[in-house]
Amino acid sequence: MITPSIFTNVINSYLPEPEASLLNGIIFGVNLKTTKEFYQQLKMVGLLHLVVLSGINITLLAAMISSITKFLSKQLSTLITILMIILFVIFVGPKAPIIRAAFMGVLTHVAIITGRKNYTLYALFLSLIFVLIFWPDWLKTVSLQLSYGATLGIILFGQGKNNDWIIKNLRLTLAAQVFTVPIIFLYFKQISIISPLANLLVVETIPPLMVFGFLTAILGKINYFLGYLPSLICYGILSYLVWIIEMLAKIPFAFFNF
Repeated sequence: MITPSIFTNVINSYLPEPEASLLNGIIFGVNLKTTKEFYQQLKMVGLLHLVVLSGINITLLAAMISSITKFLSKQLSTLITILMIILFVIFVGPKAPIIRAAFMGVLTHVAIITGRKNYTLYALFLSLIFVLIFWPDWLKTVSLQLSYGATLGIILFGQGKNNDWIIKNLRLTLAAQVFTVPIIFLYFKQISIISPLANLLVVETIPPLMVFGFLTAILGKINYFLGYLPSLICYGILSYLVWIIEMLAKIPFAFFNF
């Protein structure tokens, strides 16, 4: 049986820390194997969600696939996007948190491309009822609440007709945090003031990292040299990501514990 650990070892053979842990967290949702200092920095800048295979990661991947296939009809583009998410779930393993993240990613993607806010809110409500019936214990998990919170925020406030990528990404980032920030504060008694800026600065790095990360893992499993080039691309992007995290974490009064 194929398990993520088969491929995380491949990633580890190409990249140093903390880059390897970041990439494995982003594409496989595995626990970080890095220093406590770097883990704390991720919390301080509000980017810890990137390495827990959140619905936001999958939504970004879905958005990129949709953009690549935009020359096709909307229906076909959506079908391809959903198919890729299903393949993603199969690849990393159909565990409950991953299935949940993928499900929420699909809902969010449909909301963005259709603009049918009321229809998507109805679907979101039905999905909550579905979870309540079949997996009631999921409702107690913070990850599920964050997934639903982020999705609800994007549906309600993340849509707009502005074509400027900065404005568009800022809108999505802020919308996803409208309901997630209170949940994080409720459970962990902490808040990151710098989180919107941090997410804006790294949001465009996640889709290419997932694509080239998968290429590194798959090709590298076949032959080390096949995965070398995509691993170099990943390392360049991850170096930028680590630099952003470390620089923003140094800003005073950007993170508060209560």
